[in-house]
Amino acid sequence: MKTINGLPEKNKNKKTTGRFGGVRENETDRAGGNGAARENESGRGAEYVNAQGKYDRTRGEIRKGDRNPGLAQNNYAAIDLGTNSCRLVVATPTTTSFRVVETFSKVVRLGEGIIQDNELSPKAMRRTIQALKICRGVIDEYMPIAASRFVATAACRRAKNVAQFAEMAKREAGIELEVISSKEEARLSVVGCLPLLNRNIKRVLVFDIGGGSTQISLARVTDNGKTFIEGFVSLPYGVVTISEAFAGHEMSTLEYSTVVERTQAILQEFEDKHHIREAIANQEIQVIGTSGTVTVIGAVHLKLPRYNRSAVDGIAISAPDIDFTINKIKTMGPEGRCKHPCIGQSKSDLTIAGCAIIEALTTFWPISEITVADRGIREGILLDMMHARRVNAAGHGKKKRRSGRFPFDRRGSGGQSDRRNGGNVQYKHKR
Repeated sequence: MKTINGLPEKNKNKKTTGRFGGVRENETDRAGGNGAARENESGRGAEYVNAQGKYDRTRGEIRKGDRNPGLAQNNYAAIDLGTNSCRLVVATPTTTSFRVVETFSKVVRLGEGIIQDNELSPKAMRRTIQALKICRGVIDEYMPIAASRFVATAACRRAKNVAQFAEMAKREAGIELEVISSKEEARLSVVGCLPLLNRNIKRVLVFDIGGGSTQISLARVTDNGKTFIEGFVSLPYGVVTISEAFAGHEMSTLEYSTVVERTQAILQEFEDKHHIREAIANQEIQVIGTSGTVTVIGAVHLKLPRYNRSAVDGIAISAPDIDFTINKIKTMGPEGRCKHPCIGQSKSDLTIAGCAIIEALTTFWPISEITVADRGIREGILLDMMHARRVNAAGHGKKKRRSGRFPFDRRGSGGQSDRRNGGNVQYKHKR
């Protein structure tokens, strides 16, 4: 079957009615919560599914002045399919960045039970295919799509039956998934968080706590504005795999401490290689966290009555306040977390698992504050694709290049590449 930017040709003119079933998440997505919706970045519109399954949908406006005239008629689509959630964003480029047209997110728990036999279960695959069908419908509404990239991460990397699932996704949902490496996942997380960088700080440590793995990346910004990754480490677990290891009961103090200690043992290897403790103590490295747990901490810290992305994204929380908020979340207990408007039942256990990883970071390194990011891989994909389009539009695209590489500095890349992802992943390697 022919594909157009990863989208099956047979669907390119298909329009959907907007009648989507299931629980759908709005601004409660990254932080949890019991509501569900599709929403646009303006905050004025969402297709909200309430407890009775009814919804009301509106869209935000894209004003003509917001568009780059050279890229005016096209939208971009990105999907981040993780161990726990399926997330879609459709956006249109502006003169300096992009404006989100619509987002969709659904907890699918694709990696449920994967720690048992390294396979995706039939139930998990069916749940995820249903979410991908919704994504397909949303994308069809915003055709033409200038470029798209649909990535899958830890659960699919680990699963022995990933080929079967990918074929199902393409056949039943019209979504062609790309299973990316942990290195590429780390790079995209950094790219997605770059807009939150403090211009006075030249180095950044980005941690992205996923469902099945956790990426920690150290990056440097050069004087000419380019960025290269000095190093990264991928923890072989995330909030879903930790939660399933202690399924059926609240994590005990000993079990929580075990996660902290195991994480710190891996961090010690990273520290031995990169020696960043002193730089962090001197506040020469900005620390950015992106995950559902990080945004939960931000929302609980701000005492929000309901999760609000614009209030949380980009705020800096001091280490003492992070410690206080983590303890507050832990003492809520399962019932309290389920009832909390910024956590909810779907992420009650996952939040505790994520808190253990964050506590490992804040107690291992002398971190003074963490910048909260309600952004990550999806936004990194968008910035990649839009940058490549601008380069080509400016006449610098004589050599055919993949749509999807943000301008990282090539110094020290040593010619290494992640061939599975279509080119040179620009990392710095010590010689």
